[in-house]
Amino acid sequence: MLTRLKVDGFKNLDGVDVRFGPFTCIAGPNGVGKSNLFDAIAFLAALADKPLAEAAAQVRGTAGRVGDVRALFRTSGGRRATEMSFVVEMIVPAVGIDDLGSEARASMTFLRYELRLRHRDELSALGPLEVAYERMEHINKTGAREVLGFPHSAAWRDSVIKGRRTVPYIETQTEDGRSIVLIRADSKGGLGGGGPRKLLAANMPRTVLSTANNAAEHRTLVLARKEMMGWTQFQLEPSALRSPDAFHAPRRIGHNGAHLPAALFGLAKDAEREGRATPDDIYQQVANRLAELFENVRTLTVDEDEKREQYSIVLTDLQGSEHLASSLSDGTLRFLALAILEASEHGPTLLCLEEPENGIHPDRIPAIIQLLRDIAVDVDDAAGPDNPMRQVIVNTHSPGVVQCVPEDTLLLAEATERVVDRTRDRPLVLRGVPDTWRMPEGSDGSLVPLFGYLKPPARMDKPHTKRRRERRVIDRDDVRQLGLFPAPGGSAQ
Repeated sequence: MLTRLKVDGFKNLDGVDVRFGPFTCIAGPNGVGKSNLFDAIAFLAALADKPLAEAAAQVRGTAGRVGDVRALFRTSGGRRATEMSFVVEMIVPAVGIDDLGSEARASMTFLRYELRLRHRDELSALGPLEVAYERMEHINKTGAREVLGFPHSAAWRDSVIKGRRTVPYIETQTEDGRSIVLIRADSKGGLGGGGPRKLLAANMPRTVLSTANNAAEHRTLVLARKEMMGWTQFQLEPSALRSPDAFHAPRRIGHNGAHLPAALFGLAKDAEREGRATPDDIYQQVANRLAELFENVRTLTVDEDEKREQYSIVLTDLQGSEHLASSLSDGTLRFLALAILEASEHGPTLLCLEEPENGIHPDRIPAIIQLLRDIAVDVDDAAGPDNPMRQVIVNTHSPGVVQCVPEDTLLLAEATERVVDRTRDRPLVLRGVPDTWRMPEGSDGSLVPLFGYLKPPARMDKPHTKRRRERRVIDRDDVRQLGLFPAPGGSAQ
């Protein structure tokens, strides 16, 4: 679980410091940089798994080209930054599996990770990026309540924050003017110890964290790496959502929405094997959730085509007619993908989703927001198989979404204009709603940015035009009488 993220020098993120709870909604106009925060999270996830250049080439806006990496650095006052930095506070699983199938048990589950990357001006076989600083350390369990910030129960906190540690897992020191990264193994007692391995930062093609794959040597780093690799940006594509699956397809939903049939089939078979439920029970559970959006749903099933060796999802409506998933609307398929995720104990530990309202009727927006909140862990109860540690972050510019999310889950995004060296600059600023845990009473906050999501749309009639002035739907007298919209200069009754 990502609980705090600081970013500086990445795209238009300059001094950004944001805290996350189990569910967070970021609202702001198009073009302010909301997506850049998701890109920063995706970049960190890639850096935990891949070489620096390869991770950078995956970031949106680089078009997969290493030569475009320079565009990831912040531009201010006509000057491009030469470094970018990240600080991550996160909760990692207490137990997991390394790349070779061995069990890893964390010596501490509440961690702080710091990473600073520098752009190489000269050409290098190691690529255009180098690690300037890297550090992984524990956060003490004492005081964790205040560090987390968001309201939660002691039962939940005690179930996810465990262990103790006395020294950093990774740290960077300077020797003879050069940055040396030290990596320490977890001792058997979990306190750290033994001589650290020293690495010259300038020669590293990847982060030290991304090399942690052996639980016997670096059990906590293995789990931290797995946690960050699970941070997933969902960009659901209609063609992927509609596709059937081969029998050997992965049984997890892809970041583009692929493998819905295989994921639902696997979910049902896992429940049957573990004795938790029958396949029909699982299919009905997902169908009932889907019916909250699309009322004409009786049940779902997965058709097993032995001849073609492929799975397909089949929906049966209230009239008994069957429909393949390929015939369903985009919005219904997006909701179905999320409903399958909600029913599963597995999947991404952090789900980033842009504009969840896409393809959804306005009256059904509360249903999809509730589904997303249900995917996230319930911090009022202890985490476990029935309450998995999952987190959801969405961004939107929809008033319908903003109006139905809890006030303490909302972050308002603005691009505040400033002048640097006579050049205009528009860094992203994120603010919480006043009088919530994000902005406690007495802090410097304002509701003004929220008003744009709460008022009716402004007229866009052009002055001095010969075009006939048309009456908008919300200007009708009979609509006004419903009291849904304020009259000009007045307020709703």
